[in-house]
Amino acid sequence: MAWLRSMYSWILKWADTPYGPLALFITAFVESIFFPVPPDILLIALALGCTSKSFRFALNCTIGSILGAIVGYYIGFFAWISPSGEFTPFANFFFNNIPGFSIDLYNSIKELFNQWDFWVIFTAGFTPIPYKVFTITSGVFDLNMPMFVLASFISRGLRFFLIAYLIWRFGASIKHFIDKYFNALALGFTVLLIGGFVLVTYLF
Repeated sequence: MAWLRSMYSWILKWADTPYGPLALFITAFVESIFFPVPPDILLIALALGCTSKSFRFALNCTIGSILGAIVGYYIGFFAWISPSGEFTPFANFFFNNIPGFSIDLYNSIKELFNQWDFWVIFTAGFTPIPYKVFTITSGVFDLNMPMFVLASFISRGLRFFLIAYLIWRFGASIKHFIDKYFNALALGFTVLLIGGFVLVTYLF
C-alpha cells in the first residue's frame, strides 16, 4: 500500500536527525496501541548509524513499547466494552480504521488467552503478529497485569536486543539479512520455544 510505504519512508527520515532516539521511543510507544509501522525499521537505521549505541537504542525501544503496551491494556480495560456489553464507539473506530484489528480476530483471542496466557503475549511481542491487538485485548479480558508486563518485557526486549546485537556484531552487512529473514526467524524461534515448553509440561 502506497500510504504505508510513505509512512515507512517518513519514519526512516528521523534517523538522520537529532530527534531519532525520541522518534524511536514514540514509534515504539504508539505501535503498541494503534500504529501500523513497527519500530524495528527505525531501530535498525539508528543502530547502523552508530553501532556503539545499538543496545541503548534497543533499551529505548523496549521501554517505549512496554509503556505503550500498558496504555493499550488500560484502553481495553476501561474503554472497549460498554456497561451493556456492547463494543463502545471507541472500539468500533479501531475495528474500522486501525490495520490489524478485526472482530473475528478479537473473538478468537479469548480462547488463546484461556489456554496459553503468558505465551500468547510473548508470541505477539516477539513475532510479526500485530502486538497492539493483544495489548488491548489483554485489558478487555482482564489478563493478570504483572504477567502481561513480564511477558511483554521479555518478548519485546528479546526482539529489539537481538536486532541491536546483530547490528553491533556484524554491522551494515547484516541489514539485508535482518530485512529479509527476521520475521521468519522470530516465528521459528517462538515455535521452538513454545514447543519445548509444551514438551516439558507433558513429560514432567
